[in-house]
Amino acid sequence: MTEFFEVGELSKAYPGVQANDRVSFSMDAGEIHALLGENGSGKSTLVKMIYGIVRPDSGRMTLLGQPHAPANPSVARSRGIAMVFQHFSLFNALTVAENIALGMHRPPRARRLDDQIRATGSNYGLPLNPNARVGDLSVGERQRVEIIRCLLQDPKLLIMDEPTSVLTPQETGILFATLRKLASEGTAILYISHKLEEIRDLCNNATILRAGRVVATCSPQEKSARELAEMMVGSSFSAPERPNSAFGEPLLEVRGISLRPGPTFGTPLKEVSFTVKRGEILGIAGIAGNGQDELVSTLSGEASVDSGDILVSGASLGRTSLESRRRLGLLVAPEERIGHAAAAEMNLVENAFLTGADRMELARFGIANWRKARKFAEAIIEKFDVRTTGAASYAGSLSGGNLQKFVIGREILQDPLVLVVNQPTWGVDAAAAAAIRQALLDLAASGSAVVAVSQDLDELIEISSSIAVLNNGSLSQPRPVANYTRDELGILMGGTHDIRLTAEESNDSA
Repeated sequence: MTEFFEVGELSKAYPGVQANDRVSFSMDAGEIHALLGENGSGKSTLVKMIYGIVRPDSGRMTLLGQPHAPANPSVARSRGIAMVFQHFSLFNALTVAENIALGMHRPPRARRLDDQIRATGSNYGLPLNPNARVGDLSVGERQRVEIIRCLLQDPKLLIMDEPTSVLTPQETGILFATLRKLASEGTAILYISHKLEEIRDLCNNATILRAGRVVATCSPQEKSARELAEMMVGSSFSAPERPNSAFGEPLLEVRGISLRPGPTFGTPLKEVSFTVKRGEILGIAGIAGNGQDELVSTLSGEASVDSGDILVSGASLGRTSLESRRRLGLLVAPEERIGHAAAAEMNLVENAFLTGADRMELARFGIANWRKARKFAEAIIEKFDVRTTGAASYAGSLSGGNLQKFVIGREILQDPLVLVVNQPTWGVDAAAAAAIRQALLDLAASGSAVVAVSQDLDELIEISSSIAVLNNGSLSQPRPVANYTRDELGILMGGTHDIRLTAEESNDSA
């Protein structure tokens, strides 16, 4: 019997790295197949070859018994391969219909396309208003735009890369219902995620990669999440342990800060207030686009507040510079790894110097001490198990998870009084996530105050002492983590975003 889709002995090498080494697996029509592996295991390279972004060095692929060797994504799409990327490729200033049309080879006339969007959304439980501007949509609705754009291509194989990383539990449930319906109609789905309980719930089979090679195949329902994680990393690892420690005096006080957004689609902050004590981790939950970036920018000093104040150990920082705040011990690890937290074309020594120059005394009289900077970079690499060929490696050559470990480690080793970290383990595998979360818990236990901004509820529940929810620029009153249920947090994160069409839109689509 001919396999629906098959990968045979596929290999791809880059200078100094064997990204994929004779990878083989197969899928049936209607199968939801998980592709698992820690960061740097070769998942991204593999799906890029399937989608025509990268050409393999050797090996073969077949789709419906015919050779599959797409020269580019356009060829892959013409053969029925569709992909929803982890990072959305949408234009905020355009409407839903305009964004979808841009992704189609020959889009139909505007009215017919509107009808197709409404019909497809209704059929798969993904309602959308074609005339809505994407910049005004919630993150879950933006993901629907990406999915419907794929569905209008009538895909035979749909690749999903970390699709639930920005969704509430309720939105995740809607997405899974859609994927199961697609599978029941014969669409094969290749599903990449670090959320292993979701893999166990959704997927029929799994292929597990390690260092570019297939090390196991299994039925996820027959394994525990820990067993899957240990198969990925090749060894056992410990879940984070929360130390028992009392909180001390307030280290960070945010008093009624407000901010008008700079970007066209930014979110204004509305009198945000909270206090974080010595030894405490305050988790701030929220769906992307609800003011997280603005809040982190005001705390770091990249943006000046319009009103209110920020205090560290009683000292007012509301209108001081980023450098002044770092000298006083308020350090920030931003969400965007490349371009914001690290410079891709600089090596790890240079990236260590970028934020550590003052606190680690890596320069004197304006002259860099590169020997000392190298030792600092090497200490980060060793203590945080950053998988790299050495401190001379460029930041852009590291996998996302390893660069994240480097960025978090760089800030923690500077002994912050207060650390603000935005999406600490976004897109990071289970073992790396456990290591980062334990490092944050240890930092708090050592006497620092930590603010963890995250969309991952499991993460916040695991590490936070208390949690507040940021929605549309307003912050709820922090409550002890034990006083929340996961579903309640999901509902609070969703806030006023209504996943249903308005009555007027429903009538229009009738």
